[in-house]
Amino acid sequence: MNYFPVFLTSDKIEAIIIGGGDVAARKIELLLKTTSNITIMSEQLSPSVDRLIKTNDLQWLNHNYQQGLLSRFNLVIAATDNTSINQAISQEASNLKILVNVVDQPELCSYITPAIIDRSPIIIAMSSSGSAPILLRMLREQIEKTLPAGYGKLADFSLKFRDHVKARIKGIRNRRSFWEVTLRGAIGNAILQGNEQQAEQQLILSLNEEVPPPQGEITFIHTLDGDPDKLTLAAHREMQFADAVFYDEKVNVDLIEYIRRDADKFPQSVPSTMLINYQHAIELAESGNKVIYLLAEHHVLPHNSALALSKISTKELVSGI
Repeated sequence: MNYFPVFLTSDKIEAIIIGGGDVAARKIELLLKTTSNITIMSEQLSPSVDRLIKTNDLQWLNHNYQQGLLSRFNLVIAATDNTSINQAISQEASNLKILVNVVDQPELCSYITPAIIDRSPIIIAMSSSGSAPILLRMLREQIEKTLPAGYGKLADFSLKFRDHVKARIKGIRNRRSFWEVTLRGAIGNAILQGNEQQAEQQLILSLNEEVPPPQGEITFIHTLDGDPDKLTLAAHREMQFADAVFYDEKVNVDLIEYIRRDADKFPQSVPSTMLINYQHAIELAESGNKVIYLLAEHHVLPHNSALALSKISTKELVSGI
């Protein structure tokens, strides 16, 4: 990755925008979604910037860029139309180790602003690293269409009952399964339709039911040529909910990006065509873990007596056709 994605804590932001035109106005409007701790430095203000300053009681430094005034800020945006001034701002901010964005000059930036889909408190940020803005806009449009506006309500609901669920349901995997069923099912639909009271009543009832211990399983996924674009929906779903994943050097490492990020990963130095680490996978599954074993190409799995004698549920998927 050319850029490291990160979200900044809103109450820690000390932002300054240098410039008072329409570009600065757009940057102010974006920042105001998160914080009002914004200072504008510019002698001249467009009507839009003037209105934003007065409406939101922002601080205005009534002069153009002057060196030596950035040290009390931790986020700098240069929105002037003067290349040499933008370069000077970037240099000063860099010397002070302050995050700086120079509009339309990525070579002078230490960070760039992503495309944002706002379903607060859920925020989706996307970037093409500046390489394909049109493609990024197309992708954003697709996600906007498929992501209901009420998804933020699902997040608020989850936060409200998170401690209750944690106290009632033991084990990370149990809680993950509980929330998946809850948010995908009738309770989640009720929230999206605005029936929060009904959803809360249903959740309380479900928490009073006995929760069975997690059942471990092993899923073997034959990945054929390893092309991530050919992943089937079934394989993708299994990988998203894995607790542990095994793979050897012949498996396309790009596939590991589709595994749940906090899953335990066990790269194998011996090719699976020679040896499959059944014993370790069985031990993890017997402890209630969902285990994924990624296999390059498609070969018949060798018989394993320990697995056959165990009560562990197993599946075999061929993905990449």
